[in-house]
Amino acid sequence: MHTIAIDIGGTKFSMAVFEGDRMVRRESRATDREGGKAWMLGQIAAIGRGWCAELPVGRCGIGFGGPVDWPTQMVTMSTHVGGWSDFDLPEFIRGEFGVAAVMDNDANVGALGEGMHGAGKGKRPLFYMTLSTGIGGGILTEQGLYRGADSYAGEIGHLNVRPDGPACLCGSNGCFERMCCGLWLERDYGKTAEELLRDPAFVDRYVVDLARGLKAGIMLLNPARIVIGGGMAKAGERLFGPLRAELGRQVTSWSRARIDVVAAELGDDSVLWGALELAQQR
Repeated sequence: MHTIAIDIGGTKFSMAVFEGDRMVRRESRATDREGGKAWMLGQIAAIGRGWCAELPVGRCGIGFGGPVDWPTQMVTMSTHVGGWSDFDLPEFIRGEFGVAAVMDNDANVGALGEGMHGAGKGKRPLFYMTLSTGIGGGILTEQGLYRGADSYAGEIGHLNVRPDGPACLCGSNGCFERMCCGLWLERDYGKTAEELLRDPAFVDRYVVDLARGLKAGIMLLNPARIVIGGGMAKAGERLFGPLRAELGRQVTSWSRARIDVVAAELGDDSVLWGALELAQQR
């Protein structure tokens, strides 16, 4: 049986086909924010219908870049691309492709991907953070994904790391996402995150807020490992070296919680592999 995996983000969306645990097709396109939900659904439908016409596809897993209500399988909202609130994306996929579909937020799905196939194998509890257009978190335990009482566990992006900081899209101030995600870095500095992270002086300043957010995860969860995925993690040791050093300074001195922070092993495909796993588990 073949599985379609979909990763919907604020900057791009990606799709893949897996034959068992082997990726056999993959496509990625930049997100047209002006086109919104309608444009993206049209793109997804066209790609997926083509694959379904050629291959025996039996199921689909989806990682969505925003909050998802797990019991109802509805998109709660997307702050980066409008029009998704209260949308039943799995039902749309079932109608277009004629296959069973299951969805979770992209950070949870990324945690599954890295936890089962990437840098988090054998590491439980695992905390996965996506550092890209926005910031999200996923918690993977020995029992599986921890979603919380209302599907909102892991939303580390809206911790206040600077309560007197600038306004965030969520309505609060100085959120982790507002201070550290790619969308706001570009708006604040007029350069892409990729450009900014090439500057060691900028990185030294940037990791102070990045470590403040991650410290909360370390002190609360005591994870065996933190895996950071998303486009900004591609900066590699230019980012991770200073970040580990700053965490060493910030994490409470008497705490022996480990500071094991690594880049996602699966790169841009963490969520796609997680979507495969989500569909197989469902």
